[in-house]
Amino acid sequence: MFDIGFWELSIIAIIALLVIGPERLPAVARTAGSWYGKIQRLITSVKADIEQELRASELKQIMDEQKAELEHLKQSLHQTRSELERVTAADHLEDAIKPAGELPEADLPSPDNPAATDNNVPPK
Repeated sequence: MFDIGFWELSIIAIIALLVIGPERLPAVARTAGSWYGKIQRLITSVKADIEQELRASELKQIMDEQKAELEHLKQSLHQTRSELERVTAADHLEDAIKPAGELPEADLPSPDNPAATDNNVPPK
């Protein structure tokens, strides 16, 4: 905290001895030590509280980021689900529209697919 060496403490002790006197110096030293300890504990407590608040704010920020990412994933999931439902509904609609005896489109003769020509299939 402070850079006080041996000689500085010696000078302070000599001045305190001269000003306060030898009778009251022990009581003053105990009181000063008590106040020093209280101040030191207060500073440590304040540092711990500040660090705890910083950690809490960092965790809150991480939690907010995770919530945003989760919301994005939910939207993506709902979008994928609706697309899947739409595709499934379209497939069911196609199956319902096709007559039972109709050939699949790949097997029908066409100008692009002359190999699919079958003499048993009547032209349309």
